[in-house]
Amino acid sequence: MGTSYLVRHAKAGRRHDWKGDDRERPLSGPGRRQAAALAERLAERFVTSLWSSPYRRCVQTLEPLGERTGLIVERDDRLAEGARVEHVMALLRDGGDGAVLCSHGDVVPEVVEALIRRGAAVASDPDWRKASIWVLEFDGDGTVLSVRAEPPPT
Repeated sequence: MGTSYLVRHAKAGRRHDWKGDDRERPLSGPGRRQAAALAERLAERFVTSLWSSPYRRCVQTLEPLGERTGLIVERDDRLAEGARVEHVMALLRDGGDGAVLCSHGDVVPEVVEALIRRGAAVASDPDWRKASIWVLEFDGDGTVLSVRAEPPPT
């Protein structure tokens, strides 16, 4: 048995207000507070690795957790916007027990829905809001048995 976590990045500035490359759009003030609260929540759990979309807002979401745990946030294109479900599934297997993955609002629902189609039990109502956490429980073979959403920090 094991547990991994799939996190939607915290609040960022509005996409249409950002003038630069969207990959560089940072967290907003409320998003930075969410990231700090996520770090507090997840640091109490068994966390072994941190994986993030290379987009700045995702990396910033996990940086406070990295500071608390001493883990480096690994940037991985398999978590970028538009990522293919199969690639995220492979990363979940690679990350194993205690992995925390941070991605985007298009990727997280697709992955959770794919896990449900593959037989994972749903142990909560869905929560797709920014900074929500999906707790994924898996067996010794890496098969995800259940998924449960935790609300974002307030």
